[in-house]
Amino acid sequence: MKTTRWDSAEHLKTDEDIQLYLEACIEEAGDDPAFIVHALGVIARAKNMSQLARDTGLTREGLYKALSPEGNPTFSTVAKVAKALGLQITVQTAHKPHVTGSAGA
Repeated sequence: MKTTRWDSAEHLKTDEDIQLYLEACIEEAGDDPAFIVHALGVIARAKNMSQLARDTGLTREGLYKALSPEGNPTFSTVAKVAKALGLQITVQTAHKPHVTGSAGA
């Protein structure tokens, strides 16, 4: 069976594509921050890594390394990359199932 290489970066054409891709990756990542970092790397490649390096003030090589599956970027790097990509990092309360009653009451 012949397979072809799939590169998600080749399919991220619009800002909406990027938003939906990143949202899906964050949802799927669970407790794996490397998965999210890798997703940012895919988006960075889709948008132009050289331009992103200029916009963030980081080196192209440094970005490739930081945003690789083995990378471990600082939060500062993630924030710079997100801003340069036109993304905003937000936090919201996680929805937890409502539990009735109380064991201590």
